[in-house]
Amino acid sequence: MAFDFKKEYREFYMPGNQPEIVTVPRTGYIAVRGSGDPNQEGGDYQRAVGVLYAVAYTIKMSYKGARRIEGFFEYVVPPLEGFWWQEGTLGVDYSDKSRFNWISVIRLPDFVKREDFDWAVKEASRKKKLDCSMAEFLTVDEGLCVQIMHLGSYDDEPATVAVLDAFLEENGYENDFSGDRLHHEIYLSDPRRSAPEKWRTVIRHPVKMKG
Repeated sequence: MAFDFKKEYREFYMPGNQPEIVTVPRTGYIAVRGSGDPNQEGGDYQRAVGVLYAVAYTIKMSYKGARRIEGFFEYVVPPLEGFWWQEGTLGVDYSDKSRFNWISVIRLPDFVKREDFDWAVKEASRKKKLDCSMAEFLTVDEGLCVQIMHLGSYDDEPATVAVLDAFLEENGYENDFSGDRLHHEIYLSDPRRSAPEKWRTVIRHPVKMKG
């Protein structure tokens, strides 16, 4: 049975529909940075997602080729995730997607070292005929966060964020956004294969106790 991060770490991938506080450990990712509207057809965001999956599946399938990664085990490629921000805005303003900055990511298993990552970027570029050089090896230490499962369209997220903010106010916490503590989303649904009202997205915000 292949290792499935969503099942093994349910506390980080499968929150309920009520806010909960979690402490997220240091995590490694394949990452691509960019800016602009993620819905733009053929835009930078869609190209970034293509690069992420090319590198992710090159690592996942490495055991079938000549590359032997120390500590490798078979696993399910984790879901797509994203860190989002806009200059001069705490959190995100959903009304102006053109101002988005983003880091699109896919989680890496802990056994992947820098040299394995560098190999995968080159191998994916060669095999897929796709320039994957924009991919970077990123480590994020999120720490104390609040999270919730959002059900529905991405455009309806503000209502769910309002639930998070009310929970924080009632329980002695506050948002702690900064240059390296960002609005975080984990996409558990494929928007190409399901209706918007059925999309499941983990929304996670960095927090701290009120001082």
